[in-house]
Amino acid sequence: MQEMDCIFFQLAKAYQLGSRFLSQKVSELNLTPVQAMILGFLADEDQITSSELGRKAELDSATLTGILDRLEAAGYLERRSNPDDRRSILIHLTKQGKGMARDAVRIILEANQSFLQVLTEEQKRNLHDIIHILRRHTPRA
Repeated sequence: MQEMDCIFFQLAKAYQLGSRFLSQKVSELNLTPVQAMILGFLADEDQITSSELGRKAELDSATLTGILDRLEAAGYLERRSNPDDRRSILIHLTKQGKGMARDAVRIILEANQSFLQVLTEEQKRNLHDIIHILRRHTPRA
């Protein structure tokens, strides 16, 4: 089998390239890509429960907890009791966290543009559509 014939090989290599690319971009903020994305999600919707954030980020509770611990230790977010449901915690961006989230979103958007600049607008739309179809309709092993 040739490497070009194996979609799994191609997807893995594209993931590695994209992950390395984004990692280099967000490293100027001393963040990992997943930390930057969590801050970006919170910039879009602050004061959400950790379970809602986990669903949005598609991360399990243990993984998300570790990320939130590091972001909280850095002073970017706070966990507060949810007044509507004492069993859940709301995640709040701090003032410093709001600034970092803005920077993270800016860098992620710039990285998206830069990474995909070799594609036409139609190719970008097609790529997004194909990835969406694969993620939503591929059977789980």
